[in-house]
Amino acid sequence: MLETVVVVIHLLGALGVIALVLLQHGKGADAGASFGAGASGTVFGSQGSATFLSRVTAILAAAFFVTSLGLGFFAKEKSITAGDVGLPAPAVMEVPQEKPATDDVPVLDAQKPAADPVDVPKAVEQK
Repeated sequence: MLETVVVVIHLLGALGVIALVLLQHGKGADAGASFGAGASGTVFGSQGSATFLSRVTAILAAAFFVTSLGLGFFAKEKSITAGDVGLPAPAVMEVPQEKPATDDVPVLDAQKPAADPVDVPKAVEQK
Protein backbone atom coordinates (compact mmCIF):
# COMPACT_ATOMS: atom_id res chain seq x y z
CA MET A 1 0.00 0.00 0.00
CA LEU A 2 2.70 2.47 0.99
CA GLU A 3 4.77 1.49 -2.01
CA THR A 4 1.86 2.33 -4.33
CA VAL A 5 1.51 5.77 -2.74
CA VAL A 6 5.26 6.41 -3.19
CA VAL A 7 5.08 5.35 -6.85
CA VAL A 8 2.15 7.70 -7.49
CA ILE A 9 3.94 10.61 -5.80
CA HIS A 10 7.08 9.76 -7.78
CA LEU A 11 5.25 9.83 -11.12
CA LEU A 12 3.36 13.03 -10.31
CA GLY A 13 6.59 14.69 -9.19
CA ALA A 14 8.37 13.65 -12.38
CA LEU A 15 5.57 14.97 -14.57
CA GLY A 16 5.42 18.18 -12.52
CA VAL A 17 9.16 18.80 -12.87
CA ILE A 18 8.96 18.23 -16.62
CA ALA A 19 6.02 20.63 -16.99
CA LEU A 20 7.55 23.35 -14.82
CA VAL A 21 10.93 23.20 -16.54
CA LEU A 22 9.24 23.54 -19.92
CA LEU A 23 7.15 26.50 -18.70
CA GLN A 24 10.11 28.53 -17.45
CA HIS A 25 12.16 30.75 -19.72
CA GLY A 26 15.91 30.39 -19.88
CA LYS A 27 18.56 32.79 -18.67
CA GLY A 28 19.32 33.78 -22.26
CA ALA A 29 16.00 35.61 -22.39
CA ASP A 30 17.36 38.21 -19.96
CA ALA A 31 20.61 38.85 -21.81
CA GLY A 32 19.82 42.57 -22.14
CA ALA A 33 19.83 42.96 -18.35
CA SER A 34 23.49 42.02 -18.13
CA PHE A 35 24.40 45.05 -20.31
CA GLY A 36 22.67 47.57 -18.05
CA ALA A 37 19.12 47.41 -19.29
CA GLY A 38 16.23 46.58 -17.04
CA ALA A 39 16.60 45.90 -13.33
CA SER A 40 20.26 44.94 -13.25
CA GLY A 41 20.99 47.19 -10.27
CA THR A 42 18.61 45.45 -7.88
CA VAL A 43 19.71 43.62 -4.76
CA PHE A 44 19.17 40.14 -6.25
CA GLY A 45 20.83 40.80 -9.60
CA SER A 46 19.28 40.88 -13.03
CA GLN A 47 16.92 37.96 -12.44
CA GLY A 48 15.60 39.11 -9.11
CA SER A 49 14.58 36.72 -6.34
CA ALA A 50 13.61 33.17 -7.15
CA THR A 51 10.28 33.05 -8.91
CA PHE A 52 7.34 30.96 -7.80
CA LEU A 53 7.91 28.49 -10.65
CA SER A 54 11.57 27.95 -9.77
CA ARG A 55 10.72 27.35 -6.10
CA VAL A 56 8.00 24.84 -6.96
CA THR A 57 10.39 23.12 -9.39
CA ALA A 58 13.03 22.83 -6.65
CA ILE A 59 10.48 21.38 -4.21
CA LEU A 60 9.21 18.85 -6.76
CA ALA A 61 12.78 17.87 -7.67
CA ALA A 62 13.58 17.28 -3.99
CA ALA A 63 10.41 15.18 -3.63
CA PHE A 64 11.42 13.22 -6.74
CA PHE A 65 14.82 12.40 -5.23
CA VAL A 66 13.30 11.38 -1.89
CA THR A 67 10.76 9.09 -3.58
CA SER A 68 13.56 7.60 -5.69
CA LEU A 69 15.41 6.70 -2.50
CA GLY A 70 12.20 5.29 -1.03
CA LEU A 71 11.56 3.11 -4.07
CA GLY A 72 15.14 1.86 -3.90
CA PHE A 73 14.59 0.94 -0.25
CA PHE A 74 11.40 -0.96 -1.12
CA ALA A 75 13.17 -2.83 -3.91
CA LYS A 76 15.99 -3.80 -1.54
CA GLU A 77 13.54 -5.06 1.07
CA LYS A 78 11.69 -7.14 -1.51
CA SER A 79 14.89 -8.76 -2.73
CA ILE A 80 15.95 -9.66 0.81
CA THR A 81 12.60 -11.15 1.81
CA ALA A 82 12.16 -13.03 -1.47
CA GLY A 83 15.43 -14.93 -1.04
CA ASP A 84 16.09 -15.15 -4.75
CA VAL A 85 16.78 -12.83 -7.64
CA GLY A 86 13.17 -12.74 -8.76
CA LEU A 87 13.45 -15.42 -11.41
CA PRO A 88 10.92 -18.24 -11.49
CA ALA A 89 12.10 -21.71 -10.61
CA PRO A 90 13.14 -23.69 -13.68
CA ALA A 91 10.81 -26.43 -14.81
CA VAL A 92 12.28 -29.85 -14.18
CA MET A 93 11.23 -32.75 -16.34
CA GLU A 94 12.23 -36.23 -15.32
CA VAL A 95 13.07 -38.56 -18.19
CA PRO A 96 13.14 -42.29 -17.47
CA GLN A 97 16.59 -43.75 -18.02
CA GLU A 98 16.81 -46.90 -20.07
CA LYS A 99 19.78 -49.19 -19.89
CA PRO A 100 21.43 -49.60 -23.29
CA ALA A 101 21.40 -53.05 -24.78
CA THR A 102 24.83 -54.66 -24.51
CA ASP A 103 24.56 -56.14 -28.01
CA ASP A 104 24.45 -52.70 -29.67
CA VAL A 105 27.53 -51.28 -27.92
CA PRO A 106 30.86 -52.20 -29.54
CA VAL A 107 33.49 -53.48 -27.16
CA LEU A 108 37.02 -52.17 -27.70
CA ASP A 109 39.95 -54.39 -26.93
CA ALA A 110 42.41 -52.63 -24.63
CA GLN A 111 45.41 -54.34 -26.28
CA LYS A 112 44.45 -53.46 -29.83
CA PRO A 113 45.11 -49.88 -31.04
CA ALA A 114 42.08 -47.96 -32.22
CA ALA A 115 43.60 -47.24 -35.63
CA ASP A 116 46.62 -48.33 -37.63
CA PRO A 117 49.64 -46.09 -37.07
CA VAL A 118 50.44 -43.84 -40.00
CA ASP A 119 53.87 -44.22 -41.54
CA VAL A 120 55.65 -40.90 -41.31
CA PRO A 121 58.71 -40.57 -43.56
CA LYS A 122 61.91 -39.70 -41.74
CA ALA A 123 63.54 -36.40 -42.44
CA VAL A 124 66.39 -36.57 -44.88
CA GLU A 125 69.57 -34.90 -43.72
CA GLN A 126 71.15 -32.56 -46.22
CA LYS A 127 74.84 -31.82 -46.31
